Amino acid sequence: MNTPQAALVWLLLVPWVKPAPPAVQSSPTETFGEIWDYEEPPRDGDDMKRNEILTILHDLQKDQSTTEQPERAEAGGEMPTCLLCVCLSGSVYCEETDIDAVPPLPKETNYLYARFNKIKKITAKDFADIPNLRRLDFTGNLIEDIEDGAFSKLSLLEELTLAENRLLKLPILPAKLTLFNARHNKLKSKGIKANTFKKLKNLSFLYLDHNDLDSVPPHLPESLRILHLQFNNIADITDDTFCKSNDTRYIRSRVDEIRMEGNPILLGKHPNSFICLKRLPTGTYY
Repeated sequence: MNTPQAALVWLLLVPWVKPAPPAVQSSPTETFGEIWDYEEPPRDGDDMKRNEILTILHDLQKDQSTTEQPERAEAGGEMPTCLLCVCLSGSVYCEETDIDAVPPLPKETNYLYARFNKIKKITAKDFADIPNLRRLDFTGNLIEDIEDGAFSKLSLLEELTLAENRLLKLPILPAKLTLFNARHNKLKSKGIKANTFKKLKNLSFLYLDHNDLDSVPPHLPESLRILHLQFNNIADITDDTFCKSNDTRYIRSRVDEIRMEGNPILLGKHPNSFICLKRLPTGTYY
């Protein structure tokens, strides 16, 4: 990139470049009135500015590719990732680019945003050489299958978003996750192994709403703050689902919100299931 282009990039980006925020977190609910479903908020002025900046960057990268890298683009047979997408300070933005597989990433990548594409599968090779990833967002793809070892080497991964895909089951998840979002999929309870969440000692936000679960996932970690299970097929819970029936002094102190509206369960029939919670779950009681 020549000097005028570099100067333009810095002038545009200095006020705006910052890590993307975590998934929308609902505020704790203490009443059982009308509960609005979780929805991503409309884009505000900052988002519009960001999109304008990314468009300019993309155009600059295309200009650079025609003058400095013609041989590389032709020899590979495919457009290099950082020409197809936008690569910036350890972040790779591949949103709405119609890719159907995870693209090759620079080894130093920390954040990958691959929203609204046509990716159908995530394999163990996709992130084998990208150890520094901290955030992955695959919202709005066509993902049906994720190999169990796909995230096994991502020891630093903190946020994983797989919302609005076609998943029937979950893979093994990285131990340091703080946020996992798989809302609006086709997940069934038999597709979630009993120990899937057991070892996630840092998991605070778990979004599994709008799936096909018939039970609450077992062994939810003590670190959990927000749990979304609304609009599934959960018809029953036990005294040990959230609490410990053999320990009446046990308190799950970190939980701020559990949403279960839109399930066929009547929560009022299970009063002993919530004695360890600071707030009752939202849902149908009678």
